[in-house]
Amino acid sequence: MAQLKITQTKSFIGSKQNHRDTLRSLGLKRINDVVVKEDRPEFRGMVHTVRHLVTVEEVD
Repeated sequence: MAQLKITQTKSFIGSKQNHRDTLRSLGLKRINDVVVKEDRPEFRGMVHTVRHLVTVEEVD
């Protein structure tokens, strides 16, 4: 199954509380943190919420 490599590229300072919570639940704590998650609709939705703070790559 495909996986998503999610990298936090911007700070969450000054952003909404739900964006902070979403980053935390993805496992991202600081700029340049990287996590690899399964390509599932739940994670796609979370990434969509914070798309201005992260970059996403597909990994096989």
